[in-house]
Amino acid sequence: MIKVHVVMVMLLILVSCNYSDTQLQSYAVAAATPEATQAGMDILNEGGNAIDAAVAIAFSLAVTEPAMTGLGAGIQMLVSIPGEQPFIINGTTYSPNATPVTATEEVIKYHKRSTIPSFVKTLGYAKQTYGSDVLTWRQLLDPAIGYANNGFKIGRFRAKVYQQYERRLMESPYNMNHFLINDSIPKVGQVLIQSQLGKTLQRLAEFGADDFYSGDIAATIARDMIEHGGWITLKDLNDFPQPSVVPALETTYNNFQVFTSTPPCGGWVVLLTLNMLEQMQDQDTRYQRLIKALALAHGERQVNPIQDMVNYKAEVAARVSKEKASELIGKLSLEYAEERDSGSGETTHFSVVDGNGMAVSVTTSINAYFGSRAASKELGFIYNSYMEDFVYGDDTHSFSVGPNKMAYSSMCPTVVRDRDGNNVLATGSPGSARIISTVGQTIQYWIDVKSDINEAISIPRVHVNANNAYLEFTADDKMKSWLIENGYDLTDVKNDLGTENLNPYFGGVHAVAFEEGHWLGAADPRRDGAAQSVKK
Repeated sequence: MIKVHVVMVMLLILVSCNYSDTQLQSYAVAAATPEATQAGMDILNEGGNAIDAAVAIAFSLAVTEPAMTGLGAGIQMLVSIPGEQPFIINGTTYSPNATPVTATEEVIKYHKRSTIPSFVKTLGYAKQTYGSDVLTWRQLLDPAIGYANNGFKIGRFRAKVYQQYERRLMESPYNMNHFLINDSIPKVGQVLIQSQLGKTLQRLAEFGADDFYSGDIAATIARDMIEHGGWITLKDLNDFPQPSVVPALETTYNNFQVFTSTPPCGGWVVLLTLNMLEQMQDQDTRYQRLIKALALAHGERQVNPIQDMVNYKAEVAARVSKEKASELIGKLSLEYAEERDSGSGETTHFSVVDGNGMAVSVTTSINAYFGSRAASKELGFIYNSYMEDFVYGDDTHSFSVGPNKMAYSSMCPTVVRDRDGNNVLATGSPGSARIISTVGQTIQYWIDVKSDINEAISIPRVHVNANNAYLEFTADDKMKSWLIENGYDLTDVKNDLGTENLNPYFGGVHAVAFEEGHWLGAADPRRDGAAQSVKK
């Protein structure tokens, strides 16, 4: 026993040697709502680690950002522990076992739109496997339970989302009143209480995550699906697997190490983008380089999707290599099909780092704004709409519809380390395919232009889909001429949800970065997020 303790102490000393005293004395949270950020900071202040905080943040977002996430969601968690290889807790969702291979998009309505939710199981596994012993599962759910039972104030961005989706919410016959106030959409500053969801969270706190898959909650979901024609069965829930834990994808970018999500997610496209940008540094302007690299990377994803969602290591390595990036840069024309981009800004992301240097980057989603627009009457949460993201009518495609298949995703939770192996940045974004564009250019700016995470998040962004270029700024004549000469169409983007200069269409980055000797949190001004940092 004495030898074991000696070894553990020596390992802790070795890990600590890689991190400055300042890093080990500061911590930070950035999340898409102020309520979730506060929940995470409270957990860290009480001695919990970054995984504990991530669980509390995710459940708090499930209450305070119901249009983007919830108990019916999918989730991806990137964990970077000092001295260890960063890894992904892959909380992908799966299509129900009853999904017919002959299904058409026309039949994917309401309850049929939902894959089997992974959110609760993944968070339960994360807490049990990597959480601290300081706080209990119940303590981590307490903030979310409080927000559900006592309510929270609707923020500016969330109110605009409600306003934009008012008609579709009101048309749904499936319990969207859980998310309304007196049968009307909530306005800025109004307090939304979700009592049914509060009861469900209370039960999860008492009986654990397994209740969602094999207990009373699972039975309630199964009855709901039977009653309303959904494909998810009690057996689907009972048999739902633990999340896989796999090494994060990685590359180097200008002497930094970048780690990101594995298939079925879009992390490999971020790495390909960065590898091209690294080789294009002397070409054109920054925005022109971004447009070229993003067009090629997104195009590759469409024309040559990753084929094997499980044994992908060799395929991905070849697809994101420096050599492949160089080959793509030499392409003379854009001959790519358009990305399957919904155009909405669904999904949510948060980042957290604790006082021991563990960084956790998490993206979670019910796929579209308000997911399937079908909620459980008894449980108070919305089912996701990931069944919409399969390919219909082409059984040769790697994302073709069928039973027990991983859903297509653009999630890219990402962590950056410096040349000494220290965590220095955790980031990610919502926004469908724009997640990839946003994460890539945020990292590029922070590394190449200025190590100021707030500035990196706030500057205007670009996105490319085939030859369609989307700009968050007004193009001058020189930029317009360059776009035309290079075969791009300048496509306008509506800005119904943002401010005059910032458009949530281009994502919502929530990041933590190590700058000037301490960790700093940064929240995207395009959305309702908040960040908090502690420097002791």
